[in-house]
Amino acid sequence: MTNSDTKTKGEAVAPELFTLDVAFEQTKNTVDKVLSTAPFLIRTYTQHLIKSRGKFIRAWALLVCAMDSNNKIHQNAITFAAAIEVLHLATLVHDDIMDDASLRRGVITLQKKYGKKTAVICGDYLLAAALRLAGSIENKDDFIKLDIPAYVEQICMGELRQHLNNKNMDLSFYRYLSIISGKTAALFEASFYGGAILVEKEKAVLNNYCKLGKYLGMIFQLTDDCIDFEIDESLAKKNVQSDYEQGVITLPLIYTFYNNQDIKDKAKEGLLSRKELNNSVFKAGGLDFTRMISKKYYNKFVKTMSLIDLSEEKQYQLTAILNKAFYGLKAEKKTESLMVKR
Repeated sequence: MTNSDTKTKGEAVAPELFTLDVAFEQTKNTVDKVLSTAPFLIRTYTQHLIKSRGKFIRAWALLVCAMDSNNKIHQNAITFAAAIEVLHLATLVHDDIMDDASLRRGVITLQKKYGKKTAVICGDYLLAAALRLAGSIENKDDFIKLDIPAYVEQICMGELRQHLNNKNMDLSFYRYLSIISGKTAALFEASFYGGAILVEKEKAVLNNYCKLGKYLGMIFQLTDDCIDFEIDESLAKKNVQSDYEQGVITLPLIYTFYNNQDIKDKAKEGLLSRKELNNSVFKAGGLDFTRMISKKYYNKFVKTMSLIDLSEEKQYQLTAILNKAFYGLKAEKKTESLMVKR
């Protein structure tokens, strides 16, 4: 018997609420449906992307932030979470084109298999699909409040700033942080905010959730910067040791160039080999410095989280997400998965 079967005249139907695990499974199913039921003309390409589906860390974060006082989640959060993941997938398709990447999560990239022009169009389609999906929620005010297009603008501006600073060996520390705050952190902020607006009304509380998302995004990118130097392709399941070759200047490099003018000059002349670069980064302490900056964001996350009235479960899950972002692939040795069963 459904709610509608027992509904009396004038009585509102109670919304269906889900546990975190169930909501997460429904989110993954929704994303798969978007990819597998796309128009026939593009379906071959979108179905290929199902093979390289990630761990949905942004979707998981959104669902956690959407947990109410009883740790239950509304259907709208599932829709938002799926939309965020489809949007993230669109950015990855475009990233792979710009980086000429051949591997993503252990699977050949769309651009490598079907060509750059096809991949560009598919990425654009996924962006439109994400906006349409987010706009399908019942409460349109929440869709307007989330303002996904504003976050897309931030992502695009971050990507453009990175492109304009390609091979810029003089890139400053602060300009780099500005780049990744748009390129990476904006979508994490959207995830935290998108979940929080479904259960919170106070502006100050919502602002704190936005801060959590931004801090996590910064941590996530800084950890990824270190991965490019430390982990091989078989473990990362994507192209690594490639940022410098693509002209992308990351924080470990910025710190190394600042402390070693000779290495910086060789890089400008195109005479710096990957082996010499790696040795210089390790010797200069570029990775240690990057982790130190990441730790500062980690501490900011913890402090901000303490300002929000959270259930024990919600705090536990947010902390698990934080540790996953900070420790990266190494965190998998500490826990079987990010989505910890309680």
